Amino acid sequence: MRMLQKVTSLIWKYRAQVRSALTPAEARERTVNEFHQLYYDLGPQGKTWGDTRWFGVRAGKCPLDLWLYQEILFEVRPDLIIETGTAEGGSALFLASMCDLLNHGRVMTVDIDDRPRPAHARVTYLSGSSTAPAMIAQFDTARRGVATCMVVLDSDHSNAHVLEELNLYSRFVSLDSYLIVEDTNVNGNPVFPEHGPGPMEALNTFMATNRDFVIDDTKHKFLLTFNPRGYLKRTGR
Repeated sequence: MRMLQKVTSLIWKYRAQVRSALTPAEARERTVNEFHQLYYDLGPQGKTWGDTRWFGVRAGKCPLDLWLYQEILFEVRPDLIIETGTAEGGSALFLASMCDLLNHGRVMTVDIDDRPRPAHARVTYLSGSSTAPAMIAQFDTARRGVATCMVVLDSDHSNAHVLEELNLYSRFVSLDSYLIVEDTNVNGNPVFPEHGPGPMEALNTFMATNRDFVIDDTKHKFLLTFNPRGYLKRTGR
């Protein structure tokens, strides 16, 4: 026990010395990243985001991001919200509930896995690959019938797949609305370093050549987000 206390004391002393050499901004970033890692790593055991539910349905998101979604929906009031990656349907149900409060909007969500999900009058569930031509055609038809559209990408998190989704779905986003790239925090940004190139890397590639979107830094205001740099606002046509 004494040895453990001594080691712990040395660790905290070292951390204090390291922090004293950082600028206030660097110290804040390190603190946020350390909490982010702690919060995220508890997830697979169902203690944090892994067991975050909306009306009993697992949503698999950070509540701070869900709050940002609520603010975006109030601001943009989209007629149509397109979501890729339905999972258990918790996030689609959350979005539909916000649409209920606004008395406006509907959700179309697609997942390759077909399973029972909560029914809601504003939610349309689609089964299949988000990048299949037939699926894109369905969304294209739905998009032509509305003025304002928002897109959330949360399916396969591999670099190639997310980049393909960005290229396919970005055209559906209306001016001043949002294209949200979920889980840009993986691959060491700052969590799950063993993931490999994923949403963040796809986002960086997309933004290197696309001039129609900007990264909305105001969506970092809660410090912790699972989607760092992932809130893209359409500013061009």
